[in-house]
Amino acid sequence: MTVHLIKLCVGIETAAQLEAVQRDRIARLEAEVGRRAAWHVTRRTPRRAAELCDGGSLYWIMRGHIRARQRIADVRSITDQAGRAACVIELDPEIVPVVPRARKPFQGWRYLEPGNAPPDQAARPD
Repeated sequence: MTVHLIKLCVGIETAAQLEAVQRDRIARLEAEVGRRAAWHVTRRTPRRAAELCDGGSLYWIMRGHIRARQRIADVRSITDQAGRAACVIELDPEIVPVVPRARKPFQGWRYLEPGNAPPDQAARPD
């Protein structure tokens, strides 16, 4: 069963700004290993990683609203440069705008059930 994550996108106000911030990082990875991917590092590894990798997305909260998502490709536990346990959430580079939905701030990330996820803007009837 698919599940999503939701996370604050600190310091980012729009999907276009998120894309700009990730562009250099994606290009660097592609040059080094020949793969296009974005990623986010967090301290805790989700226990439902298999469900996240089964079609889940990371939904980004910007300026108090869920505004975009990226498909989750992989979730891996790592050790960071300081020797602490961490988690890499590998993301598809495509940032998909969603119909904005208000969301209060919180620390870390939360699971988001598919029925509670906002629809993509492209799928919104006009």
